[in-house]
Amino acid sequence: MLLNVNAWNTEPTVPSTKKDKFIHDMVRVGLESKAYYFQIYDTPLGHRWLEALKDNLKQKRILEKNFCFLGFADSKRDLNFLVGELNKNISVINAFNFTPAYNKIHPFTADDFQYSSSLPIGKAVNGDETETPGKRLKHDACNTLHRHFEELQGTAWQLSEFYKEADLETKYAIRQLNNICHEIESWVNSDRKNHIEPEWMRPAQITTFLNAPRYNLHLEDFKLFKDNRYDRELGGVYLHWSQVGKTLYEVFRDEHAPKMTDALCSEINHQKYYSGEFDVEWGQTITEQHDFKKEEMDDYRTWLKDNGYDWEDQKLSLGYIKIGQVDLQRTFGTDATIHKIHRVMTDNLNITSIRTITGPSIETDYTYTLDSEDWKQIQMEGLKNGYESRGLRKMG
Repeated sequence: MLLNVNAWNTEPTVPSTKKDKFIHDMVRVGLESKAYYFQIYDTPLGHRWLEALKDNLKQKRILEKNFCFLGFADSKRDLNFLVGELNKNISVINAFNFTPAYNKIHPFTADDFQYSSSLPIGKAVNGDETETPGKRLKHDACNTLHRHFEELQGTAWQLSEFYKEADLETKYAIRQLNNICHEIESWVNSDRKNHIEPEWMRPAQITTFLNAPRYNLHLEDFKLFKDNRYDRELGGVYLHWSQVGKTLYEVFRDEHAPKMTDALCSEINHQKYYSGEFDVEWGQTITEQHDFKKEEMDDYRTWLKDNGYDWEDQKLSLGYIKIGQVDLQRTFGTDATIHKIHRVMTDNLNITSIRTITGPSIETDYTYTLDSEDWKQIQMEGLKNGYESRGLRKMG
């Protein structure tokens, strides 16, 4: 069934914030033939985050366009394309002479990441996904790829010796292991949904800047994780995950609620930073008011308790911080369906500019595209200082 945007609760909702309590400033994101606007919640973090975004715009930091629009099933960046890009970067890494040597990474195929479409495709049967494996994501390949990335790069606060030794081209290739892994995960999941429930695809926008500085979250910010938890709203603007590692929720979901081991624990990080970067949810709103989400969250809370984690512990960062909301009616009209929104966005998968609206307006144009011959060189030049330049700064 197609749902009208007006039928959804598209007003921004953060329980600790009045629905109409926004910062006076707005952000305009220009696309190929469209633009959208979003408002920012009037919270201490909202103000600090906006200043961090403005700093990225003032400094004209390079927008990472090859890791921006994820989960758009009809995009030309499909699974075969992404695996081809992945293997190019693996070849670069394998060719570098690390000391000590790093084990060669075997190239991947599309079949490593997605089950065949000849297998039964559909919803889980009584919670069992093995009855309908067709087109589902193969998590083992993604986990293997992510472990290579973590070993080769290290963390934001402790870079690996491999990464420090690598030349610029190899540093760039290491970064792509993570980017392409997440893009493959999103595309496969949306491709499957596109066959059985296209209105429930989960496309998203990841807006990151090369060498954007990180800032410590303040103690008062952590309650915002509890306010929103894991709700995702159409057009919701969320704090970007600007560190390496997996969250507890990702381990629960991707590893099928495993018993925690030392190896798994070593992969987990709790969000403690913010940057002037942001994610936008372009899928339908999903909250615990949906039965399937409530069931998943109940299982998740049980799993956390069984593994010694406290659902009420704010420092575990259990959730997503929602920092703003896209004005959907202004962008897509009052009669837009989810299909129309996805169609419009699929035709506009390129950010051309970002601008703050009020006060002293700040705008940066992003003229290069992924069709430009020199886009990789532009990004590598932006990474010359590597992750070391993403040092922590104090703000507020």
